[in-house]
Amino acid sequence: MIRLAAFVGATIGGWLGWTLGAEVGFTTAFIVSMIGSAIGWYAGVRIIKNFLG
Repeated sequence: MIRLAAFVGATIGGWLGWTLGAEVGFTTAFIVSMIGSAIGWYAGVRIIKNFLG
């Protein structure tokens, strides 16, 4: 369950990062997407760990 939450969080974070960074350019979109994926992964794991105890 933790891996699924990490995957979903990383996917959503990466998509949000790409969407925000694409306004500037491709390289910026890539970098912001990687940062968004990492934040999303962390948030997904933290949420599921807090939810499941």
